[in-house]
Amino acid sequence: MNAFITVIPIILIRYGLLNMINKEALKRASFFAPLIGREKAAFWVYQITTALILIYLFLLKIKTDSVWFYIGVIIYGLGIILYVVSIISYSIPKKSGINLSGLYGVSRNPMYVAYFIYFLGCVLLTRSWILFLLLISFQISVHWIILSEERWCIWKFGEEYIKYMNKVRRYI
Repeated sequence: MNAFITVIPIILIRYGLLNMINKEALKRASFFAPLIGREKAAFWVYQITTALILIYLFLLKIKTDSVWFYIGVIIYGLGIILYVVSIISYSIPKKSGINLSGLYGVSRNPMYVAYFIYFLGCVLLTRSWILFLLLISFQISVHWIILSEERWCIWKFGEEYIKYMNKVRRYI
C-alpha cells in the first residue's frame, strides 16, 4: 500500500476543515511571523523538509508485516486526532486573536506537536530511516519558526501573551 494515502487526511484537515470552520483562520494559518537571523534559514529548511517528506511518502510503501505497523497506526491516528482538535481550537480564537482554548490550554503549539506525532506515525508505518532524518530536520526547523512566532505574538498581544507563555508550555 502506497504511503501517500497517509497525507490525504492532513490535506483535508488543513485546507478543508479549516476552510469550513473559518476562512479567516485558513489565511492566518498560512502567515509566517517576520524572521531574523537563523530563523530565515530555518524557514527554508522547514519548507524544503515539508516538501521532501510529502514527496518521499509518494515513493514509500506502508509495511504491515510487524508490530511496528500497529504502533505506527496508533501514533499516526493520535497525530490526526490531535491535529483535528488543534485546528478546531485554532479556528475559534478569542476576540484579541489569541488561541487559548482546547489544546492551546496545554501547549502553545499543538499543531506543530500534532505534525510531529503524525509524521512519526508515518515513519513507523514505512520504517524509513530517511523519512525519520527528514522528520528530525523538520522538527529542528520548526523550533526556530516557533521562536519567531513567539516574538511576533509578544509584539502583537503584549502582556496577555507573556502571561499565556508563563502559564502554558511551548510544546507539552
